[in-house]
This record gives sequence, structure tokens and C-alpha cells, in this order.
Amino acid sequence: MIRKTYLGLIGILLLLSTESFAQSVSLTQNENGVDFKLGDRVVLTYQTATAKVPDGVKKDYEKSGFIHPITSPSGQVLSRIQPKDHYHHYGIWGPWTRATIGGREVDFWNLGDGKGRVDFGEILSMKEAGGAAELNVRQNHLDLTAPERERLAIKEDLRIKVKPADQGRYSVDYTTTISTPLEGGILLDDYRYGGGIGFRATEVWGDANSTILTSEGNDRKTADGTAAKWIIVQGETKDKSGKSGILFLSHNTNKAHPEPLRVWPEGQYDGQGNVFIEFCPIRHESWAMQKNHNYTLKYRMIVFDGELSPQEAEAYWKAFVK
Repeated sequence: MIRKTYLGLIGILLLLSTESFAQSVSLTQNENGVDFKLGDRVVLTYQTATAKVPDGVKKDYEKSGFIHPITSPSGQVLSRIQPKDHYHHYGIWGPWTRATIGGREVDFWNLGDGKGRVDFGEILSMKEAGGAAELNVRQNHLDLTAPERERLAIKEDLRIKVKPADQGRYSVDYTTTISTPLEGGILLDDYRYGGGIGFRATEVWGDANSTILTSEGNDRKTADGTAAKWIIVQGETKDKSGKSGILFLSHNTNKAHPEPLRVWPEGQYDGQGNVFIEFCPIRHESWAMQKNHNYTLKYRMIVFDGELSPQEAEAYWKAFVK
């Protein structure tokens, strides 16, 4: 009888595990970009088309090559683009900010300055296999103020892979490989913004209804400038649980790992619609890129409804880097 009961429990656990991974991820290309569908629901879009800005806003802020929207498994939109306080913020993206090229400063992040930008170049491949889906794209980092003419400064191959995870969650691998064709290379200057992976959250979240927690136990008050293996960003949504969020993981092979963070503190922009976080490998130390040398950064996101505990976050990180 004990053996039968034990085998029955094993069967239930296997069934639950199978149900967790029952849905597959598929890809659909349209005029705006590439949609990742988990079952019959679009959970993430990589935008290939240029996002137009409202009338009266500088056209320099128009951009392609970013993730938005990204939604929770139940369909809650978690990202935001072109907020009025920062028209150059685009959901999930990672341009470099202060870069030195031939003695000049080039800024690929602050689009309104007109010095540089990052846009979608081309789709390299699209794959569906084993219940997961993968998109590989080329993104072009353009130096707009080069002495002779606009030129390519950094080419970036971005890999986005989405697959189901446990407990109805899903994971997103975000792997970026950059290189420069320029003689003399590029110096990515140390600065509090730049590269890695940045996230501007839904305008619904602010100080009162969202939380931030890092692997080192820091929150929104203390996290900025500290290093972390992972960071949980979660807040109130219309999911039946009342909450949704994203766990961001940094791979242990990344530059400056555990990676420095940029986290907007409490009170920023009146405490409303103000959730921004970023893994920023050049926060405290510049990064010299040599010509035709590849540099890779690996990140993973676990997207969830409800709450995700620090213990779960640590387990996800260990699975990511093993």
C-alpha cells in the first residue's frame, strides 16, 4: 500500500510538471515586428518597425529594435515605451550611452542629442523547436556625427529565446553579442546608464504599488549602484492574484558580474510611473572594445503572475548559470 501511494504521488507530480510545459511557443511575423505566442496568447513582441512619436516631439526619438510589449502569462502589459519624461525609453532594450570614438563622445542612448542611435537591421533567423521559439536579429549602432558621414560603429547580434517555465511562468533568454568594425576600437565609458539590459516598466507602477529586490537584499531605496546576480521587479496588476512581475538574471560570465545596477530611487518623478532598472556592466569601469572582437552578455527573464520569492529567484539563477 505504501509503495502504491508513493507511486501515485510520483504520477501526480509528473502530471503537474507536464501540464506546466504543455504550451508551446510560436513565432508570427507582421508589419510591426515578430510576436512570440505562448499557446494562443502573444506574450512578447520584438519591434522591427520604427515607432512613431506624437506630433510635436522630435523625430530623433523614433526608433526600432526593442521589446514591447512584454506581458505576464495572464496578459498584463509590463513594459512601456516613449514616456513623456523619457521619450527615448523603449520597453526592454540596451544601448550604450557615453562612448569614445576617435576622441569624440558618441551617445547611442539619448536619441534627442542626435549623436547616435540603435535600430533594427535585419532578421538573421527564426526557429521553433522543442516547445521553444528563437529569434536572431542584427541591430545597428550608428555614429551620426562621424567626420565624413554617418557610419556603423557597433554591430549587435541579439538572440531572443522564449520557452515555458514552471508554475505557468515563461522564460526569455536575451543574449547580445557586440563587435566594432572601427580601426582603433571604441571605449565604452563608465557611466550610470548604458548597455546590458534596461527595463522601463508599465506606467501603472510606482513607489506605492511595486517592489524591487536584489540578490543581495537591496530594495528601491538601496539598490542603485550596487551589484547583483538577479533583481525582481513586481507590482500590482489586474491578474486574479493581484500582482505580476519579471525576474532579471545576469549570467556569471558577463563583464563585471555580479553586475552593477541602475535603479531609479523612491520619489523619482513624484513616485508615479517611475519604475526603471538596468544591469549596467560599465557603471563603475570603462570597457575597451577592440576591432572585430566579439563581446557577449547573457541575461534571462522569468515572467510571472502572483509573487516570486527570493528562494525561487536564487534557484532560477543557479539553473541559468549551471
